[in-house]
Amino acid sequence: MRIGVPKEIKNNENRVALTPKGAKALVNDGHEVLIQTDAGLGSGFANADYEQAGAVLTSATDAWAADLVLKVKEPQAEEYPFLHNQILFTYLHLAGVAPNLTEQLLERQTTAIAYETVEDAAGKLPLLAPMSAIAGNMAVSVGNYFLSRIHQGRGVLLGRVLDERHGKVVVLGDGVVGRHAVQRAEGIGAHTCIVGRRPERAAEIAQTISADVRYVLSTPENIAQELQTADLVVGAVLQRGGRAPIVVTDAMVRSMKSGAVIVDVSIDQGGCVETAVPTNHANPIYVKHDVVHYCVANMPGAYPRTSTIMLTTATLPYVVRLAGEGLAALSADTGLAKGVSTFQGRLTCAAVAEALERPDTYTPLADLLSS
Repeated sequence: MRIGVPKEIKNNENRVALTPKGAKALVNDGHEVLIQTDAGLGSGFANADYEQAGAVLTSATDAWAADLVLKVKEPQAEEYPFLHNQILFTYLHLAGVAPNLTEQLLERQTTAIAYETVEDAAGKLPLLAPMSAIAGNMAVSVGNYFLSRIHQGRGVLLGRVLDERHGKVVVLGDGVVGRHAVQRAEGIGAHTCIVGRRPERAAEIAQTISADVRYVLSTPENIAQELQTADLVVGAVLQRGGRAPIVVTDAMVRSMKSGAVIVDVSIDQGGCVETAVPTNHANPIYVKHDVVHYCVANMPGAYPRTSTIMLTTATLPYVVRLAGEGLAALSADTGLAKGVSTFQGRLTCAAVAEALERPDTYTPLADLLSS
């Protein structure tokens, strides 16, 4: 199979969808790997590294013309003309981005497989987890940075200073992002609270992170109360495939301290904060109701070397299967099939169809495969 890897063009996105090591594995399996020239430079992989692995350096046009296209982020508007009836394997987040991309995928008959909804045998999300972990760690670091007064923040330094704790961090969500954010916040010594819907996780967090972390049941009343005294709020709410639910209202943001910071990690799925709108690494923040908002939709792109290695380690087994079996891999692997968002001009992810209010274009993938 011909496998193409275009260079990412999203703002300050320096990750790449395949390492030279991964390229070599695919070449050794008899596949032709086309890497757009300079695609790996942002992650520290030189063109020569790919050539030594047996890949062919090429243009964006040729990389996109492959049978299987590997990316990191969803296609940008400039890339829509490259879409055709190939297999596209990338983060898509269709429920949280402009519906124009979905229309293009449907119109151009692209089989689009989303990293974020592929499941493993245990029902977990193995291709989302690595980037969620990085984003969770980052959330506390960037939040602490923008709490500085020179960035319009409160001037509170999160963490322990001479054995005294400073600052309060509220994390909304107890999944991978949330747990990593809590681990980082507690690790530096901030007062830390995690809001979740599964009280049984309180004991797990106390055992694996710290007994000092408060676990609060997720209700509008509890969230509103915690936010009033928060210095940093991390939005880490996930709805698989669908738009993130709004759990922080405009009124709640208005009630927060002047100069507090919100880091909405859920922004790639639409955001869990009502006042959140996507930003980018070039212009990462804005202030609304005297609260600093950081809503960068590709946070791990700031650390491309680590992110690329972690991401491609997770995706390569699925890439190998798709390259070797083509669409037949979807019938053989139900977990991989759950990643399919569009197929033969139809939406195949119910959560995306619901979020975009397009039930007319939804068909279960099993029905399409059987026909």
